[in-house]
Amino acid sequence: MNQRARIAMSDDEVAAFLEEARKLQLATINPDGTPHLVTMFYGLDEGRIAFWSYAKAQKVRNIERDPRVSCLVEAGADYNELRGILLYGQAERVDNLMDIGMLVARRMTPGVADELLLPYVEQTGRKRVAYVVERTKVVSWDHRRLT
Repeated sequence: MNQRARIAMSDDEVAAFLEEARKLQLATINPDGTPHLVTMFYGLDEGRIAFWSYAKAQKVRNIERDPRVSCLVEAGADYNELRGILLYGQAERVDNLMDIGMLVARRMTPGVADELLLPYVEQTGRKRVAYVVERTKVVSWDHRRLT
């Protein structure tokens, strides 16, 4: 078995890793073709990465023009601890804004009751749009397997 195959995560491990992480780096494509990279809190909607953003944000303008995105979720400080998932896909705008907002808010503030999060989600949701990422490819690694 080659090293790449040895460190790849199974589908179940990918799902568990996405469930436990809180933030990702979202890459979209600027009008001039350069990458636009931002760190975002996210939620999971039926296993799909879900996020929201202010409607006027650069990432939203980029996605509306070209829905291709990359999402990087990683953990670990030292080489032998590195774990990550690079997910390629298409960002699809969805109508369930409040649901996505609550998913994201729960990740931002673990343990806070929904009734305390709802006013924030309702207030900020007025100027936001929500997306889910339909996966086209997933690359994963877990360097803890190298030891």
